[in-house]
Amino acid sequence: MKGKVYLVGAGPGDPKLITLKGLECIQIADVIVYDRLANPALLDHKKEEAELIYCGKLPDNHTLRQEAINQLLVEKAMEGKMVTRLKGGDPCVFGRVGEEAETLAANGIEYEIVPGVTSGIAVPAYAGIPVTHREYGSTFAMVTGHMGVDKDDSEEKWKALARGIDTISFYMGVANLPHICSQLMKYGRSPQTPVAVISWGTTAQQLTVIGTLDNIQEIVEGSEITNPAIIIVGEVVAIREKIKWFRENKEALSTS
Repeated sequence: MKGKVYLVGAGPGDPKLITLKGLECIQIADVIVYDRLANPALLDHKKEEAELIYCGKLPDNHTLRQEAINQLLVEKAMEGKMVTRLKGGDPCVFGRVGEEAETLAANGIEYEIVPGVTSGIAVPAYAGIPVTHREYGSTFAMVTGHMGVDKDDSEEKWKALARGIDTISFYMGVANLPHICSQLMKYGRSPQTPVAVISWGTTAQQLTVIGTLDNIQEIVEGSEITNPAIIIVGEVVAIREKIKWFRENKEALSTS
């Protein structure tokens, strides 16, 4: 008899931000396949006999390649086990859940997708930055931090982002920050547009730096910002000074 796979969003870092259903999936699992962005504290809720499999995924250093992860989920389910695939944030937002679900479906494996709190909204919220605001921004986009790198087909996308979207949340884009800023300015965004870069958001290690498109790279280089990080571009960043509420251990605010 085949088992079942739960593709679960673990939330952005704070273990209390997992959903009730996500927590239940951890509690019932025979096997938990987890990545580095899922808070290890969540594994404390597993069954004592549950098998834990770490699949890593550091930038450019994958402990298991995606194809191997897909096959692993199939193999464990074929053994009749309940499998929870635990991913950081929401599994449908840059989480490759589509690829995993496709493989499961192709092999006749029953599965469920369990949404999670996505980092591109939750992390700025913990930094005092709502992604929409009646006075600052009514449109919002979530974008991979690797967009357009080594590609020639992204001009229209950059134009749309630079001119048509009030607030942009870039995921995992610290290494490509110069490219992101230059492209936005090239296609019409003001160099004085506020930018926030937030690393390890919603955790005790959260660190936020503030700048503008034309100076944020220099500010980040002089800070302790590391991956994982979210980059927020838009006028709404300015409201942080009024409503920041989460105490950061090493808060680093810049002057623009």
